[in-house]
Amino acid sequence: MTGTERREQLLDIGRTLFAERGFEGTSVEEIAAKAGVSKPVVYEHFGGKEGLYAVVVDREMSRLLSMVTGALTAGHPRELLEQAAFALLDYIERYTDGFHILVRDSPVAQSTGTFASLIGDIATQVEDILGLEFKSRGYDAKLAPMYAQALVGMVALTGQWWLNVRKPKKAEVAAHLVNLAWHGLQGLEHHPKLVGRRRD
Repeated sequence: MTGTERREQLLDIGRTLFAERGFEGTSVEEIAAKAGVSKPVVYEHFGGKEGLYAVVVDREMSRLLSMVTGALTAGHPRELLEQAAFALLDYIERYTDGFHILVRDSPVAQSTGTFASLIGDIATQVEDILGLEFKSRGYDAKLAPMYAQALVGMVALTGQWWLNVRKPKKAEVAAHLVNLAWHGLQGLEHHPKLVGRRRD
């Protein structure tokens, strides 16, 4: 096996184990044993479990971000919502192990490499689109980043739930997500007011 092939083998094994057991539940010994190599080989390629995990997470984040941004092609805002919802649900369905890894907390990366930071990256892509829509409809475009976080977060958390139940079907989940988001956005007030007594 070449060095590149060995590295890919270790990444595949690590990805599977991290998805099943999480970062803490996976050991270098186990990764090495499954690959049929000694522990020093894992250290030689990645410097340890943390290095291997960081590469796995980085690849999954890149894959998901690429799927979401690549899906945003339509001009109409409602269709863009559909495309974003489908992209995330497609990723969950096709790369379940990767999604399991992304949604778990890890001690490896504090500000990057977490599900929250990934959601932030996707929301940044969405906020530009929302900003233009807000501006054209007379809303405060400075609030687009907050709305982008809310919309992407809603889809992501629903995706986490759907990963475990797998019902209803993906298209139905996407339709309901878009229904809630679109009708909520359609009826958006220019200057929302609180209805309860609390004001601070």
